[in-house]
Amino acid sequence: MQQTFITNDAVIFGILLGIIYFTFYTSSLEHRFWKRFYTFFPSILVCYFVPGLLNAFHIVDGENSKLYDVASKYLLPACLLYFTINIDFQALKQLGGKAIIVFLAGTLGVMVGGPASLWIVKMISPATVSGETWRGLATIAGSWIGGSANQTALREVFNPSAEIFSQAIAVDVLTAELWLALLLYGVGHATKIDKFFRADSSAVDEVLLKIEKRAKENARNPSVEDISKILFIGFGATAIAHACSDILVPFIENNFPNLKKFSLTSSSFWVISLVTIFGLILSQTKAKQIEDVGASKFGTIFLFILIATIGMKMDIFAALEKPQLFLVGIIWMLFHASFTLIAAYLTKAPYFFTAVGSQANVGGAASASVVAAAFNPSLASVGVLLAIMGYALGTYCGYLTGLMMQWIIS
Repeated sequence: MQQTFITNDAVIFGILLGIIYFTFYTSSLEHRFWKRFYTFFPSILVCYFVPGLLNAFHIVDGENSKLYDVASKYLLPACLLYFTINIDFQALKQLGGKAIIVFLAGTLGVMVGGPASLWIVKMISPATVSGETWRGLATIAGSWIGGSANQTALREVFNPSAEIFSQAIAVDVLTAELWLALLLYGVGHATKIDKFFRADSSAVDEVLLKIEKRAKENARNPSVEDISKILFIGFGATAIAHACSDILVPFIENNFPNLKKFSLTSSSFWVISLVTIFGLILSQTKAKQIEDVGASKFGTIFLFILIATIGMKMDIFAALEKPQLFLVGIIWMLFHASFTLIAAYLTKAPYFFTAVGSQANVGGAASASVVAAAFNPSLASVGVLLAIMGYALGTYCGYLTGLMMQWIIS
Protein backbone atom coordinates (compact mmCIF):
# COMPACT_ATOMS: atom_id res chain seq x y z
CA MET A 1 0.00 0.00 0.00
CA GLN A 2 1.37 3.40 -0.98
CA GLN A 3 2.12 5.68 1.94
CA THR A 4 0.07 8.88 2.22
CA PHE A 5 2.04 12.10 2.49
CA ILE A 6 -0.34 14.03 4.78
CA THR A 7 -2.51 12.28 7.39
CA ASN A 8 -3.03 15.06 9.95
CA ASP A 9 -6.62 16.36 9.63
CA ALA A 10 -5.63 19.81 10.92
CA VAL A 11 -3.17 20.15 8.03
CA ILE A 12 -5.66 18.72 5.52
CA PHE A 13 -8.38 21.11 6.70
CA GLY A 14 -6.05 24.05 6.15
CA ILE A 15 -5.31 22.81 2.64
CA LEU A 16 -9.02 22.47 1.83
CA LEU A 17 -9.74 26.00 3.06
CA GLY A 18 -6.83 27.22 0.95
CA ILE A 19 -8.34 25.57 -2.12
CA ILE A 20 -11.73 27.14 -1.36
CA TYR A 21 -10.23 30.62 -0.84
CA PHE A 22 -8.13 30.35 -4.00
CA THR A 23 -11.24 29.33 -5.93
CA PHE A 24 -13.35 32.21 -4.62
CA TYR A 25 -10.53 34.71 -5.14
CA THR A 26 -9.67 33.73 -8.71
CA SER A 27 -13.31 33.36 -9.74
CA SER A 28 -13.90 36.99 -8.71
CA LEU A 29 -11.05 38.32 -10.88
CA GLU A 30 -11.77 40.09 -14.15
CA HIS A 31 -8.72 38.60 -15.87
CA ARG A 32 -9.60 36.98 -19.19
CA PHE A 33 -7.90 33.68 -18.33
CA TRP A 34 -9.88 33.16 -15.11
CA LYS A 35 -13.13 34.24 -16.76
CA ARG A 36 -12.68 31.58 -19.43
CA PHE A 37 -11.41 29.00 -16.96
CA TYR A 38 -14.48 29.23 -14.72
CA THR A 39 -16.74 29.22 -17.74
CA PHE A 40 -15.61 25.64 -18.40
CA PHE A 41 -14.76 24.64 -14.81
CA PRO A 42 -17.24 26.14 -12.30
CA SER A 43 -15.81 26.90 -8.88
CA ILE A 44 -17.80 24.15 -7.20
CA LEU A 45 -16.19 21.55 -9.50
CA VAL A 46 -12.73 22.86 -8.70
CA CYS A 47 -13.47 22.51 -4.98
CA TYR A 48 -14.59 18.94 -5.61
CA PHE A 49 -12.02 17.57 -8.02
CA VAL A 50 -8.84 19.15 -6.67
CA PRO A 51 -9.25 17.39 -3.26
CA GLY A 52 -10.18 14.25 -5.21
CA LEU A 53 -6.89 14.41 -7.08
CA LEU A 54 -4.98 14.98 -3.84
CA ASN A 55 -6.56 11.82 -2.46
CA ALA A 56 -6.05 9.80 -5.65
CA PHE A 57 -2.33 10.59 -5.68
CA HIS A 58 -2.02 9.86 -1.94
CA ILE A 59 -1.09 13.41 -1.02
CA VAL A 60 -3.85 13.50 1.62
CA ASP A 61 -5.52 10.64 3.47
CA GLY A 62 -9.14 11.00 2.42
CA GLU A 63 -10.11 7.47 3.40
CA ASN A 64 -9.23 7.81 7.10
CA SER A 65 -9.91 11.51 7.51
CA LYS A 66 -12.68 12.49 9.92
CA LEU A 67 -13.30 15.83 8.23
CA TYR A 68 -16.23 14.58 6.15
CA ASP A 69 -17.88 13.16 9.27
CA VAL A 70 -17.61 16.55 10.97
CA ALA A 71 -18.79 18.47 7.91
CA SER A 72 -21.76 16.19 7.27
CA LYS A 73 -22.75 16.02 10.94
CA TYR A 74 -22.41 19.71 11.87
CA LEU A 75 -21.96 21.93 8.81
CA LEU A 76 -24.47 20.38 6.41
CA PRO A 77 -27.49 20.68 8.76
CA ALA A 78 -26.59 24.27 9.67
CA CYS A 79 -26.03 25.04 6.00
CA LEU A 80 -29.48 23.68 5.08
CA LEU A 81 -31.09 25.75 7.79
CA TYR A 82 -29.38 28.94 6.59
CA PHE A 83 -30.65 28.32 3.07
CA THR A 84 -34.13 27.21 4.12
CA ILE A 85 -34.79 30.02 6.57
CA ASN A 86 -34.79 32.44 3.65
CA ILE A 87 -37.72 30.74 1.90
CA ASP A 88 -40.49 33.03 0.73
CA PHE A 89 -43.49 30.77 0.19
CA GLN A 90 -45.48 33.47 -1.55
CA ALA A 91 -42.67 33.97 -4.02
CA LEU A 92 -42.25 30.23 -4.58
CA LYS A 93 -45.93 29.95 -5.52
CA GLN A 94 -45.12 32.04 -8.57
CA LEU A 95 -42.94 29.21 -9.88
CA GLY A 96 -46.04 27.14 -10.61
CA GLY A 97 -46.14 23.39 -11.17
CA LYS A 98 -43.40 23.14 -13.80
CA ALA A 99 -40.68 22.59 -11.21
CA ILE A 100 -42.59 19.65 -9.68
CA ILE A 101 -43.36 18.11 -13.07
CA VAL A 102 -39.72 18.23 -14.18
CA PHE A 103 -38.56 16.85 -10.82
CA LEU A 104 -40.99 13.91 -10.93
CA ALA A 105 -40.05 13.21 -14.54
CA GLY A 106 -36.45 12.90 -13.37
CA THR A 107 -37.54 10.47 -10.66
CA LEU A 108 -39.40 8.37 -13.22
CA GLY A 109 -36.30 8.44 -15.43
CA VAL A 110 -34.24 6.90 -12.63
CA MET A 111 -36.85 4.21 -11.99
CA VAL A 112 -37.12 3.27 -15.67
CA GLY A 113 -33.41 3.75 -16.39
CA GLY A 114 -32.22 1.33 -13.68
CA PRO A 115 -33.76 -1.88 -15.00
CA ALA A 116 -33.48 -0.71 -18.63
CA SER A 117 -29.73 -0.06 -18.40
CA LEU A 118 -29.23 -3.39 -16.66
CA TRP A 119 -31.13 -5.17 -19.44
CA ILE A 120 -29.15 -3.39 -22.18
CA VAL A 121 -25.76 -4.18 -20.62
CA LYS A 122 -26.90 -7.77 -19.96
CA MET A 123 -27.51 -8.14 -23.70
CA ILE A 124 -24.07 -6.69 -24.52
CA SER A 125 -21.95 -8.21 -21.75
CA PRO A 126 -23.75 -10.67 -19.44
CA ALA A 127 -20.66 -11.13 -17.26
CA THR A 128 -20.65 -7.44 -16.33
CA VAL A 129 -23.96 -7.65 -14.45
CA SER A 130 -23.98 -11.33 -13.55
CA GLY A 131 -24.57 -12.78 -10.11
CA GLU A 132 -25.32 -10.40 -7.27
CA THR A 133 -24.13 -7.23 -9.03
CA TRP A 134 -27.70 -5.94 -9.22
CA ARG A 135 -27.81 -5.69 -5.41
CA GLY A 136 -25.15 -3.02 -5.36
CA LEU A 137 -26.52 -1.19 -8.39
CA ALA A 138 -30.00 -1.15 -6.83
CA THR A 139 -28.71 1.09 -4.03
CA ILE A 140 -27.84 3.72 -6.64
CA ALA A 141 -31.57 4.17 -7.24
CA GLY A 142 -31.97 5.35 -3.65
CA SER A 143 -29.07 7.74 -4.05
CA TRP A 144 -30.26 9.17 -7.38
CA ILE A 145 -33.84 9.69 -6.25
CA GLY A 146 -33.17 10.76 -2.67
CA GLY A 147 -29.72 10.74 -1.12
CA SER A 148 -27.16 8.84 0.92
CA ALA A 149 -29.68 8.07 3.68
CA ASN A 150 -31.92 6.34 1.14
CA GLN A 151 -28.96 4.52 -0.35
CA THR A 152 -27.92 3.29 3.09
CA ALA A 153 -31.44 2.01 3.70
CA LEU A 154 -31.44 0.11 0.40
CA ARG A 155 -28.05 -1.33 1.23
CA GLU A 156 -29.63 -2.88 4.31
CA VAL A 157 -32.55 -4.16 2.23
CA PHE A 158 -30.62 -5.69 -0.68
CA ASN A 159 -27.47 -6.54 1.32
CA PRO A 160 -24.78 -6.37 -1.40
CA SER A 161 -21.26 -7.60 -0.62
CA ALA A 162 -18.66 -5.00 0.36
CA GLU A 163 -16.87 -5.37 -2.99
CA ILE A 164 -20.03 -4.98 -5.07
CA PHE A 165 -21.21 -2.04 -2.99
CA SER A 166 -17.87 -0.24 -3.38
CA GLN A 167 -18.09 -0.67 -7.16
CA ALA A 168 -21.63 0.71 -7.08
CA ILE A 169 -20.42 3.72 -5.10
CA ALA A 170 -17.78 4.39 -7.77
CA VAL A 171 -20.41 4.20 -10.53
CA ASP A 172 -22.75 6.39 -8.47
CA VAL A 173 -20.25 9.14 -7.69
CA LEU A 174 -18.42 9.34 -11.01
CA THR A 175 -21.57 9.23 -13.15
CA ALA A 176 -23.45 11.69 -10.95
CA GLU A 177 -20.51 14.11 -10.91
CA LEU A 178 -20.16 13.90 -14.69
CA TRP A 179 -23.83 14.84 -15.01
CA LEU A 180 -23.40 17.59 -12.40
CA ALA A 181 -20.50 18.99 -14.44
CA LEU A 182 -22.69 19.11 -17.56
CA LEU A 183 -25.52 20.80 -15.67
CA LEU A 184 -23.20 23.40 -14.18
CA TYR A 185 -21.67 24.02 -17.58
CA GLY A 186 -25.18 24.63 -18.89
CA VAL A 187 -25.76 27.35 -16.29
CA GLY A 188 -23.49 29.64 -18.30
CA HIS A 189 -25.62 28.96 -21.40
CA ALA A 190 -29.03 29.01 -19.69
CA THR A 191 -30.34 31.84 -21.88
CA LYS A 192 -29.57 29.94 -25.10
CA ILE A 193 -31.06 26.73 -23.69
CA ASP A 194 -34.24 28.54 -22.62
CA LYS A 195 -34.52 30.02 -26.10
CA PHE A 196 -34.21 26.56 -27.67
CA PHE A 197 -36.84 25.16 -25.29
CA ARG A 198 -39.01 28.24 -25.86
CA ALA A 199 -39.09 28.48 -22.09
CA ASP A 200 -40.46 31.36 -20.08
CA SER A 201 -38.05 32.19 -17.26
CA SER A 202 -40.00 35.23 -16.08
CA ALA A 203 -41.33 33.39 -13.01
CA VAL A 204 -37.78 32.64 -11.85
CA ASP A 205 -36.72 36.22 -12.57
CA GLU A 206 -39.64 37.60 -10.56
CA VAL A 207 -38.84 35.42 -7.56
CA LEU A 208 -35.18 36.37 -7.76
CA LEU A 209 -35.96 40.08 -8.01
CA LYS A 210 -38.24 39.91 -4.99
CA ILE A 211 -35.69 38.03 -2.89
CA GLU A 212 -32.87 40.39 -3.91
CA LYS A 213 -35.02 43.47 -3.29
CA ARG A 214 -35.81 42.33 0.20
CA ALA A 215 -32.14 41.53 0.81
CA LYS A 216 -31.03 45.01 -0.28
CA GLU A 217 -33.70 46.76 1.76
CA ASN A 218 -32.82 44.91 4.94
CA ALA A 219 -29.10 44.23 4.54
CA ARG A 220 -26.68 45.68 7.09
CA ASN A 221 -23.16 45.02 8.30
CA PRO A 222 -23.22 42.23 10.90
CA SER A 223 -22.10 42.89 14.45
CA VAL A 224 -20.48 40.32 16.73
CA GLU A 225 -23.92 39.82 18.26
CA ASP A 226 -25.39 39.18 14.80
CA ILE A 227 -22.73 36.61 13.96
CA SER A 228 -23.19 34.83 17.28
CA LYS A 229 -26.94 34.79 16.65
CA ILE A 230 -26.41 33.24 13.19
CA LEU A 231 -24.17 30.55 14.64
CA PHE A 232 -26.50 29.90 17.58
CA ILE A 233 -29.58 29.45 15.39
CA GLY A 234 -27.76 27.26 12.88
CA PHE A 235 -25.96 24.99 15.30
CA GLY A 236 -28.72 25.20 17.90
CA ALA A 237 -31.19 23.79 15.39
CA THR A 238 -28.59 21.19 14.42
CA ALA A 239 -28.21 20.21 18.08
CA ILE A 240 -31.96 19.84 18.54
CA ALA A 241 -32.21 17.77 15.36
CA HIS A 242 -29.44 15.44 16.56
CA ALA A 243 -31.04 15.18 20.02
CA CYS A 244 -34.40 14.25 18.49
CA SER A 245 -32.68 11.76 16.20
CA ASP A 246 -30.96 10.13 19.19
CA ILE A 247 -34.41 9.52 20.67
CA LEU A 248 -36.31 8.58 17.51
CA VAL A 249 -33.82 6.15 15.96
CA PRO A 250 -33.53 3.76 18.97
CA PHE A 251 -37.29 3.99 19.55
CA ILE A 252 -38.06 2.98 15.97
CA GLU A 253 -35.36 0.28 15.96
CA ASN A 254 -36.78 -1.29 19.12
CA ASN A 255 -40.48 -0.92 18.41
CA PHE A 256 -40.84 -0.74 14.63
CA PRO A 257 -37.78 -2.51 13.14
CA ASN A 258 -39.58 -3.07 9.85
CA LEU A 259 -39.37 0.67 9.20
CA LYS A 260 -35.63 0.33 8.72
CA LYS A 261 -36.13 -0.22 5.00
CA PHE A 262 -37.79 3.19 4.81
CA SER A 263 -34.70 5.00 6.17
CA LEU A 264 -36.54 5.77 9.43
CA THR A 265 -33.72 4.24 11.44
CA SER A 266 -31.12 6.43 9.74
CA SER A 267 -29.82 9.23 11.94
CA SER A 268 -28.83 11.36 8.95
CA PHE A 269 -32.34 11.05 7.51
CA TRP A 270 -33.90 12.45 10.67
CA VAL A 271 -31.31 15.18 11.17
CA ILE A 272 -31.65 16.48 7.62
CA SER A 273 -35.45 16.20 7.66
CA LEU A 274 -35.83 17.85 11.06
CA VAL A 275 -33.41 20.71 10.48
CA THR A 276 -35.16 21.51 7.19
CA ILE A 277 -38.52 21.54 8.98
CA PHE A 278 -37.00 23.85 11.60
CA GLY A 279 -35.83 26.14 8.81
CA LEU A 280 -39.29 26.21 7.25
CA ILE A 281 -40.85 27.07 10.61
CA LEU A 282 -38.26 29.73 11.43
CA SER A 283 -38.75 31.29 8.00
CA GLN A 284 -42.16 32.43 9.26
CA THR A 285 -40.69 34.11 12.36
CA LYS A 286 -38.36 37.00 13.16
CA ALA A 287 -35.47 34.52 13.10
CA LYS A 288 -35.61 34.97 9.33
CA GLN A 289 -33.86 38.30 9.85
CA ILE A 290 -30.49 36.55 10.21
CA GLU A 291 -30.43 36.49 6.42
CA ASP A 292 -30.22 40.28 6.50
CA VAL A 293 -26.77 39.98 8.08
CA GLY A 294 -25.47 37.22 5.83
CA ALA A 295 -26.71 33.84 7.07
CA SER A 296 -26.69 32.37 3.55
CA LYS A 297 -23.03 33.41 3.18
CA PHE A 298 -22.20 31.21 6.15
CA GLY A 299 -24.26 28.49 4.48
CA THR A 300 -22.30 28.88 1.24
CA ILE A 301 -18.94 28.54 3.00
CA PHE A 302 -20.16 25.49 4.94
CA LEU A 303 -21.42 23.97 1.69
CA PHE A 304 -18.09 24.43 -0.07
CA ILE A 305 -16.27 22.86 2.88
CA LEU A 306 -18.64 19.90 2.67
CA ILE A 307 -18.08 19.55 -1.09
CA ALA A 308 -14.31 19.66 -0.59
CA THR A 309 -14.45 16.92 2.06
CA ILE A 310 -16.69 14.78 -0.18
CA GLY A 311 -14.25 15.19 -3.05
CA MET A 312 -11.34 14.28 -0.78
CA LYS A 313 -12.90 10.87 -0.08
CA MET A 314 -13.39 10.04 -3.74
CA ASP A 315 -10.87 7.89 -5.56
CA ILE A 316 -11.33 8.99 -9.15
CA PHE A 317 -9.52 5.85 -10.34
CA ALA A 318 -11.80 3.44 -8.43
CA ALA A 319 -13.97 2.74 -11.47
CA LEU A 320 -10.97 1.20 -13.22
CA GLU A 321 -11.39 -1.89 -11.04
CA LYS A 322 -14.43 -2.80 -13.16
CA PRO A 323 -14.71 -0.10 -15.83
CA GLN A 324 -17.33 -1.93 -17.88
CA LEU A 325 -19.79 -1.43 -15.01
CA PHE A 326 -19.54 2.28 -15.66
CA LEU A 327 -21.55 1.66 -18.85
CA VAL A 328 -24.58 0.86 -16.70
CA GLY A 329 -24.28 4.20 -14.98
CA ILE A 330 -23.91 6.14 -18.23
CA ILE A 331 -26.96 4.51 -19.86
CA TRP A 332 -28.93 4.90 -16.63
CA MET A 333 -28.11 8.60 -16.41
CA LEU A 334 -29.07 9.07 -20.06
CA PHE A 335 -32.57 7.80 -19.21
CA HIS A 336 -32.82 10.23 -16.30
CA ALA A 337 -31.52 13.10 -18.43
CA SER A 338 -33.87 12.28 -21.30
CA PHE A 339 -36.97 12.13 -19.10
CA THR A 340 -36.00 15.40 -17.42
CA LEU A 341 -35.25 17.26 -20.65
CA ILE A 342 -38.37 15.97 -22.42
CA ALA A 343 -40.54 17.11 -19.50
CA ALA A 344 -38.84 20.51 -19.54
CA TYR A 345 -39.36 20.83 -23.29
CA LEU A 346 -43.04 19.84 -23.16
CA THR A 347 -43.82 22.19 -20.28
CA LYS A 348 -41.54 24.97 -21.61
CA ALA A 349 -39.82 24.98 -18.25
CA PRO A 350 -36.70 27.16 -17.87
CA TYR A 351 -33.29 25.53 -17.58
CA PHE A 352 -33.23 26.47 -13.90
CA PHE A 353 -36.01 23.94 -13.23
CA THR A 354 -34.27 21.32 -15.37
CA ALA A 355 -30.92 21.60 -13.60
CA VAL A 356 -32.25 21.99 -10.06
CA GLY A 357 -34.98 19.36 -10.50
CA SER A 358 -32.45 16.87 -11.80
CA GLN A 359 -29.96 17.47 -8.98
CA ALA A 360 -32.73 17.34 -6.38
CA ASN A 361 -33.02 13.72 -7.55
CA VAL A 362 -29.46 12.72 -8.32
CA GLY A 363 -27.53 14.84 -5.83
CA GLY A 364 -29.89 15.58 -2.94
CA ALA A 365 -30.09 18.81 -0.96
CA ALA A 366 -26.40 19.68 -1.14
CA SER A 367 -26.04 19.38 -4.93
CA ALA A 368 -29.46 20.87 -5.66
CA SER A 369 -28.54 23.87 -3.52
CA VAL A 370 -25.20 24.16 -5.31
CA VAL A 371 -26.84 24.15 -8.75
CA ALA A 372 -29.54 26.59 -7.67
CA ALA A 373 -26.92 28.86 -6.11
CA ALA A 374 -24.93 28.74 -9.36
CA PHE A 375 -27.80 30.68 -10.92
CA ASN A 376 -28.03 32.93 -7.88
CA PRO A 377 -27.33 32.21 -4.17
CA SER A 378 -30.77 33.58 -3.30
CA LEU A 379 -32.42 30.70 -5.19
CA ALA A 380 -30.72 27.93 -3.18
CA SER A 381 -33.88 27.39 -1.13
CA VAL A 382 -35.73 26.13 -4.22
CA GLY A 383 -33.21 23.30 -4.52
CA VAL A 384 -33.65 22.37 -0.86
CA LEU A 385 -37.43 22.14 -1.17
CA LEU A 386 -37.26 19.84 -4.20
CA ALA A 387 -34.55 17.72 -2.57
CA ILE A 388 -36.77 17.10 0.45
CA MET A 389 -39.29 15.57 -1.94
CA GLY A 390 -36.47 13.33 -3.13
CA TYR A 391 -35.69 12.19 0.41
CA ALA A 392 -39.37 11.33 0.87
CA LEU A 393 -39.55 9.30 -2.35
CA GLY A 394 -36.03 7.86 -2.46
CA THR A 395 -36.42 4.71 -0.40
CA TYR A 396 -39.85 3.76 -1.73
CA CYS A 397 -39.10 4.38 -5.41
CA GLY A 398 -35.58 3.00 -5.03
CA TYR A 399 -36.93 -0.19 -3.49
CA LEU A 400 -39.34 -0.68 -6.41
CA THR A 401 -36.51 0.01 -8.86
CA GLY A 402 -34.34 -2.60 -7.11
CA LEU A 403 -37.07 -5.21 -7.39
CA MET A 404 -37.37 -4.53 -11.13
CA MET A 405 -33.59 -4.85 -11.50
CA GLN A 406 -33.70 -8.18 -9.66
CA TRP A 407 -36.41 -9.36 -12.05
CA ILE A 408 -34.29 -8.37 -15.06
CA ILE A 409 -31.34 -10.46 -13.87
CA SER A 410 -33.38 -13.49 -12.74
